Amino acid sequence: MTTAKQMTDEAAVLRELADALRRVGRGDLKVRLPRRAGVGGEVADAFNDVVSLQERQNLEVRKISRIVGRDGRLTERLDEEGVDGAWADHARAINSLIDDLGRPTTEISRVIVAVADGDLTQHMALEIDGRPLRGEFLRIGRTVNTMVDQLSSFADEVTRVARDVGTEGALGGQADVRGVAGTWRDLTDSVNTMASNLTSQVRSISQVTTAIARGDLSQKITVSAKGEVAELAYTINSLTDTLRTFAEQVTRVAREVGTEGKLGGQAEVPNVAGIWKDLTDNVNSMASNLTAQVRNIAQVSTAVAKGDLSQKITVAAQGEILELKNTMNTMVDQLSSFAEEVTRVAREVGTEGKLGGQAQVRGVSGTWRDLTESVNQLAGNLTAQVRNIAQVSTAVAKGDLSQKITVDARGEILELKSTVNTMVDQLSSFADEVTRVAREVGTEGKLGGQAQVKGVLGTWRDLTDNVNSMASNLTSQVRNIASVTTAVAKGDLSQKITVDARGEILELKSTVNTMVDQLSSFADEVTRVAREVGTEGKLGGQAQVRGVAGTWRDLTDNVNFMASNLTAQVRNIAQVSTAVARGDLSQKITVDAQGEILELKNTMNTMVDQLSSFAEEVTRVAREVGTEGKLGGQAQVRGVSGTWRDLTENVNFMASNLTSQVRNIASVTTAVAKGDLSQKITVDAEGEILELKNTVNTMVDQLSSFAEEITRVGREVGIEGKLGGLARVKGVSGTWRDLTENVNQLAATLTTQLRAIAQVSTSVTKGDLTQRITVEAQGEVAELKDNINQMIVTLRETTRKNAEQGWLDSNLARIGGLLQGQRDLGEVCRMIMGEVTPLVEGQLGAFFLIDNDEAITRLRLTASYGYVARTNEVVFGPGRD
Repeated sequence: MTTAKQMTDEAAVLRELADALRRVGRGDLKVRLPRRAGVGGEVADAFNDVVSLQERQNLEVRKISRIVGRDGRLTERLDEEGVDGAWADHARAINSLIDDLGRPTTEISRVIVAVADGDLTQHMALEIDGRPLRGEFLRIGRTVNTMVDQLSSFADEVTRVARDVGTEGALGGQADVRGVAGTWRDLTDSVNTMASNLTSQVRSISQVTTAIARGDLSQKITVSAKGEVAELAYTINSLTDTLRTFAEQVTRVAREVGTEGKLGGQAEVPNVAGIWKDLTDNVNSMASNLTAQVRNIAQVSTAVAKGDLSQKITVAAQGEILELKNTMNTMVDQLSSFAEEVTRVAREVGTEGKLGGQAQVRGVSGTWRDLTESVNQLAGNLTAQVRNIAQVSTAVAKGDLSQKITVDARGEILELKSTVNTMVDQLSSFADEVTRVAREVGTEGKLGGQAQVKGVLGTWRDLTDNVNSMASNLTSQVRNIASVTTAVAKGDLSQKITVDARGEILELKSTVNTMVDQLSSFADEVTRVAREVGTEGKLGGQAQVRGVAGTWRDLTDNVNFMASNLTAQVRNIAQVSTAVARGDLSQKITVDAQGEILELKNTMNTMVDQLSSFAEEVTRVAREVGTEGKLGGQAQVRGVSGTWRDLTENVNFMASNLTSQVRNIASVTTAVAKGDLSQKITVDAEGEILELKNTVNTMVDQLSSFAEEITRVGREVGIEGKLGGLARVKGVSGTWRDLTENVNQLAATLTTQLRAIAQVSTSVTKGDLTQRITVEAQGEVAELKDNINQMIVTLRETTRKNAEQGWLDSNLARIGGLLQGQRDLGEVCRMIMGEVTPLVEGQLGAFFLIDNDEAITRLRLTASYGYVARTNEVVFGPGRD
């Protein structure tokens, strides 16, 4: 029999058990039932064992959740040993879930880490342990592999474009990345826009610089540009304007001096500096020196042509101009000596009547020597003839009429010889007066004398009158002839013989006057040619002296030949000089020349060869660097010196510096394009290249910082499992700023989502199945969120069912234990009412048994809970309730 005390203890045990079960249902796994004896103690022990096992399982799940979900150690698993049945199935299910979630995550992490490290060759395996991925993991795998392929294609294309432009110098390339969208498409479009703009800008710059190197200064950079490229375009256009102004000014000065003969011109090139200012100053200095020298030479030449031999070239000169100066001064000295000697001989013979004089002109040769010898021969013949005539005339004058003129003579002198001899025969009968008059006129040179013959008549008187008349006429005629010839000897060709004359004196008068006209014409023509060539710079002029012959004709021909040769030589030199000034180095001086003109010809041709070589070398270097993109070229110009050597060295120095700078920039940009951000531009640079160097180095620092930050965030999130990290890249802008913000937004979104998932997972591992993932998500993360929420719902339902089944089983076992050994049916009914009704939280319960006594079926209340029995029995008949 069960005592009241036992029933009270059992009821207490059941109440404790119910309370403990309710606490366990609320998730409190710390609850334990106290130890006691009997069946209650066994129930408490069994309850405590189950709760301990549940708590241990819960702790294991929490630990594995922390290790796997927070620490990222995907190799950790629940311990399946020591549990059996559903507990082992539960552990295996969780381990299988970790395997199924962890392996794709590990594979995704491996590929993402490779991408973050710049390795785009890795792909996510679509089979794990021989089993193909399915569902979300298959879509994620395909998406990751597509992303890697697109990034690899993007990197390959951008690297190719960078290599083509930066290393190989091949412009015009475009990155062709198919299938990309969003930021990568924007990046591709930005790279292509940059390459296109750079191509058009560099080609335009190359075209203009090539044109400059080839001497074409008509082109300018017209392509649109901004920033440093715009500054470079402005600088090159300014250089083109300066060079064009320089070329125009130098060409103008060369044309004025070399072609138009205008001296004194100066090249006006504003705003130039450096070599171009030095070149301009050198050209102006050359033009100024040449102007002073040529004007001094022209002044002296004009003075010589005008008969003024007192002037000399005094301007400072060097080289060939100095030789020309010395030659001209020597020529002036020789001409002055020649003129003085000829004037002296003419004065002695024609004015002073001193015969036998000879012109002594030292150091002359050629025509001037021939002229000197001709003058001396003339003076010698005239001396012999006049002395013979004088001798005979003297004899006649002395009354010695036995002598005759015997000297050889021709022409008019021969006629004069015959006349004198005839006259001697006739005068043999003349009187002393005639002899006196003849002596005065013929020997003493006294003109104007008259024969005073007194007392003569007839023929002698007539003869005397005739002699006197002849003496008077001859006096006036000879004096007029002497006056004109003296004027001619003094260079005065304005006078003529005007005295009346007849016969041979008339012929002599006409001859002398014709000679004066011819000499005046000769002097005018030679002076005109000298003025046109030496003063006005008009070449091609010829002296036109009509009716001359003999020496005067030879002199005229020699002057014209000299002018013709000088014209051809100077015009050829001017043609080549003009071609050189215009940038045409294909022409050379081909005219025949000798002496100093030959030396000038050779010098000019050598200069043209050197300038042509210089232009070809500079053009080659400019073409290799600016057009073909070949760096390292050097101009090889042999035999140059002075400014051209300096220009060559400056061009080579510029090409060398540009080569090292561009190669260093290309090396760094190629390294950046290949993902190597450890290199920087270290070459020395100034000006815009220095700005470019600083810009590229700053870009490398920013990209390095960007890569480090992205790598750090990727490592913290993908490898170390540290969420919440953000990339901090200072000083970036544009696409890199957008990329940084996109990465940070991605990391922040992923952090929020994973933390929400982890929080819910942790709650699930702690037995809290009331929470759900509420963070906003899209795409596959949204699907993962829905799957986990559905998994929680399913797990909650399963847990609830398991809890209900466990509650039922435990209560049935407890109640079954209480009922063991009971033989009293009423006691059993009361025990069931007392235990089961409050257990199921019932308020009212009744237990009826069928009673067939007296052949009447009726239900008799055997036990109740919260129910007050009636006084009468309850009888149920068929069809009644």
